[in-house]
Amino acid sequence: MSALWLGKILLAYLLGSVSGSLMVGRLRGVDIRTQGSGNAGGTNAFRTQGLGFALATVLVDVGKGALAAWLGGLPIADDAGGLSPALLASAAAILGHVWPAFHGFRGGKGAGTMIGALLVLWPFALVPVLLVWLLSLSLTGFVGLSTMLAGIALIPTAWFFRTDHDARWLIAAAVIAAFLVFTHRSNIRKMRDGQEYCFAKAQIWKRLLRQSARPPV
Repeated sequence: MSALWLGKILLAYLLGSVSGSLMVGRLRGVDIRTQGSGNAGGTNAFRTQGLGFALATVLVDVGKGALAAWLGGLPIADDAGGLSPALLASAAAILGHVWPAFHGFRGGKGAGTMIGALLVLWPFALVPVLLVWLLSLSLTGFVGLSTMLAGIALIPTAWFFRTDHDARWLIAAAVIAAFLVFTHRSNIRKMRDGQEYCFAKAQIWKRLLRQSARPPV
């Protein structure tokens, strides 16, 4: 691995360490790691601070993933760039988001930064990922479960829809899916114990079925 690759990976990790929720929180004088679930991601930002705060958080987190992926793939001097350094830089940014050097290594769960990297490297993959996320959320109301299932959906997406049959994408999809399950392990425990927060308003299918089951007046 060249020195330029290592430099890109280090820079991407530092970019990932810039937490959107904690940056925006400083402007408001709050640390969302002391509120709600204690997580520094967009979901806890929305639950504890509202939509505007959450949108600003997601914008930063998605943006840093996109920037890291772009910088990783950028040709610089003797480094030809390309997919491999871009994937490594994206992974470093996601790791920085989860374990940020600037914030005591307590960050979010990596989904927003992953979305930003995909936006640059493989935007088509966002279609099935977001569809699975929306379908799961509308059925269950669980954001964590929906995020894990959306990450897992990357694996068949890479298997069936990568026309270049590049094995690096299949490996990346499997790693992303496993990592999202790992970072959401507390959500899995809460669901098992019946303590996971449920966005009841998002369960549109449940409401539609309830309405259709009502007897006519």
